[in-house]
Amino acid sequence: MLLPHGLIRRRLRFLLLSALAGVITVWVLTDGQQQEQSPPFDAELVQLNYPLVWNHIQSFDGFGGAWFIPPSWVADDQPRDIVEAAELASKAALSVRERQLSFSNIPLLMHQTGASSKVDTWKPEIIPWVQQWLGYAVAPNNTAPMAYFFWDDEGIDLFMERYEKDFINDFYNIFTPVERADIFRVLVCQHFGGVYADIDTEPLRHPANWLGPSDLSRWTDDITGKSYGLKNPEAEADGTRPVNLIWGLEADTDPNSNAYWRMGYTYPIQLTQWALASAPDHPALKLFMENLRNEVRLEKEATTYDSNRVDPLTRTGPAAVTLATLMWLENTIGFRWSALTGLKDGGKSKLVEDALILPITGFSPGRGKYGNMGSKPITHPDARLVHHALGSWRKFDLIVEYGKFCRTAFGFCKDWSKVPTTHSRITL
Repeated sequence: MLLPHGLIRRRLRFLLLSALAGVITVWVLTDGQQQEQSPPFDAELVQLNYPLVWNHIQSFDGFGGAWFIPPSWVADDQPRDIVEAAELASKAALSVRERQLSFSNIPLLMHQTGASSKVDTWKPEIIPWVQQWLGYAVAPNNTAPMAYFFWDDEGIDLFMERYEKDFINDFYNIFTPVERADIFRVLVCQHFGGVYADIDTEPLRHPANWLGPSDLSRWTDDITGKSYGLKNPEAEADGTRPVNLIWGLEADTDPNSNAYWRMGYTYPIQLTQWALASAPDHPALKLFMENLRNEVRLEKEATTYDSNRVDPLTRTGPAAVTLATLMWLENTIGFRWSALTGLKDGGKSKLVEDALILPITGFSPGRGKYGNMGSKPITHPDARLVHHALGSWRKFDLIVEYGKFCRTAFGFCKDWSKVPTTHSRITL
């Protein structure tokens, strides 16, 4: 029996109000935990337990952040600032194959960012993970030396002034600090190449060893019948360096279901950007910037406010890099984006053109039961790093959390704004 329309609306309102009550309860119960302060900074303990961080970042005397370049790469050259250091290291790494990630043309440069290179301003949990990243570069008898760069706000300012002068006004006047960090990671890889990882990521493998022959294996789209990758990676890998871009998946859902938007993603198959790696001048990264410039122009021309348009996730974050890579592959070879799913093959790396897309375990291992999407434990061979998600860029907003709960629990509120704003309107 069909229910009257009015009764359906009343029941829907009841469900949504119940959801709101649940969100408020969770907020009240967890608010105290959110207010907990980190323990005070202990300089002596950091110096003792994390000497690489102390000596090469905290005590480093350089403009724009801190850096380490293997001495054999640059001889007696002494860069004046972090931009010059990155220029020298990029040139040195690109000129010698052993200074690049295996099976790729990506230089062994490690980029990380933060507001300050003074460790006493960091969350204490971050220090051991940065120590590990630094260890890949600085450790004695390292078989794969790597340059390391920690870009602070002054370093990013200097980089933008020298490399993106035509974009610098929009960069600072339109985008929030977290969006500027999103943009910078793409730009630094576009101009210098290398590996980028958020400072709340824990490395599980040296980037030099991220890729192996199995990652390059031939695979076939079961819908179109088109094949990609190398026919014989074991035989071809030694002399072939086919990879110029590496992404990992953060979402891998059935595109025929509503699982992706109920979980808060923009695309059923979505890339993460808390880590990436690229050779300089990759077209997908250039397209990201083209899309961003077009978006800035449209926002300036808009006569009404659209909260979804200023969502960092879609404007500069994972959805934005997904869109750019998707467009590049579709325009270049007519690639079907949903073919990247690992739900049917147990999660395998997929080489398409010169871009390697890691399965969800690559950059997002160890996910819980809910939202697992094929993620395997951090001990799995496919796992390259773990993202601990310590960032607090998105503060609690009752309306946003209400929409999240409504999508997850009931499958409603698909188009509800994910951006905190006093201009949001509720329509049931």
